[in-house]
Amino acid sequence: MTAERHDDEDVQVSPATWVARQAELYESSGGTKGTTQLGVPCLLMDYVGRRSGAVRRTVLMYGRDGDDYLIVASNGGSDKPPLWYLNLLAGPEVELRVGTERFPAVAETLSAQEKERVWPHLVDLFPRYAQYQRGTSRDIPVVRLRRR
Repeated sequence: MTAERHDDEDVQVSPATWVARQAELYESSGGTKGTTQLGVPCLLMDYVGRRSGAVRRTVLMYGRDGDDYLIVASNGGSDKPPLWYLNLLAGPEVELRVGTERFPAVAETLSAQEKERVWPHLVDLFPRYAQYQRGTSRDIPVVRLRRR
């Protein structure tokens, strides 16, 4: 997925009202507003729907691992993963907006060993992740977003 492959008008923003509002503010400000949630940095991620083929957008909190961005497929601790995660499994090429910069990236689910290494940092960033993991039997995936 690249900027040339879709116009912003063609992007379907999350149906969750607060996500849609934040995504609109983030994008309309050119990445200067709406860049945090509960004090945690956020990015915009555009991805392709695995069934619809439509370009979708969501707002996600992120951590860092070197030059890479880390996102957590917590779905608020639900027993089901977020739909964006299922779409990334089917099509890992995404486009990110991090602050004022927009660029293509590739998504990859971390191995158990890699997750163990970065999980404490992510929990420090957003302590609710630990509660979410304790509250579900599924292993909450961590996804690495690597710039292409």
